[in-house]
Formats: sequence, structure tokens, C-alpha cells
Amino acid sequence: MEPRISYITLGVSNLHKSTAFYQQGLGFPTNMTPNGGIVVFATSGTRLSLYPFAKLAEDAGLPMEENKSKKTLFPGFTLGHCVRNRADVDAVLSQAGKAGGKIVKPAINTFWGGYSGYFADPDGYLWEVAFAEVWKFDSDGNLLMGS
Repeated sequence: MEPRISYITLGVSNLHKSTAFYQQGLGFPTNMTPNGGIVVFATSGTRLSLYPFAKLAEDAGLPMEENKSKKTLFPGFTLGHCVRNRADVDAVLSQAGKAGGKIVKPAINTFWGGYSGYFADPDGYLWEVAFAEVWKFDSDGNLLMGS
């Protein structure tokens, strides 16, 4: 397997509301509408897709009850959005809040030497917005990491 993540699909409770949050609220680009049943956003590198929660559980072959019970608990993962400067952390958190997201943890200095905070999208998926002085980005905005 090549070390690559091509897309991340989030199971959402309201495809129209979540599409508006990501498209109008956060500015994620897409040519798709919720009327097609799935929406895929063109992000740098990995694609982000939204799909109705029950249909995603069905597609994965998992019972809805099992997934539904885990919906209110910490899912064991977060999505990360790394920014080029410290002020952008606060700006993105503010943008997410104005778009209808919930600020879960305001930005603070971190134990690892960076600055980060968290917001939750309309379905509770957690996004960390983070900055570190040592990070470098390529021309497409992808975070460059040592191997």
C-alpha cells in the first residue's frame, strides 16, 4: 500500500446543513450539491466528502445502532488543519464559529511548542487548527514533514 490518504468521508446527519457549513462557512470548494446524495470538496491533497450517516454505516456493512451509540462519544480521531502563522489559528476558529461550528477548545500555547485550538462541525467532528514555527509548507499548502 502506498502511504497516502485519498479522501476522508464524514457521515453527517444533515447533508444540506453540513455542505453549507463547509462550502459557505469555511470556503471549501466543490461543484457538487447535496441533491446528488454525496458532496466531495477539493482540498489540497486529500479530498473531504460528506455522506449521510446511515448510508455510510450501511456502505461499511456496520449496523446503524452500533454507530449511533458511538456518535456522542469522542470518536478517537481528529481532523487537522495546519496554518502558516499563529494569527491564522484564531482567524480559522473564528470563521468556524461564525459558520455554525462550536469552539470546543480556544487556541492556547501547546506542550509541543505550537499554538492550537479545536472546533466541532455541525455533526461534532473535531478539527484541530494548529501552528508551529518549525513547520514548512510546499507551494500547494501541504505540510512538509520529515520521513
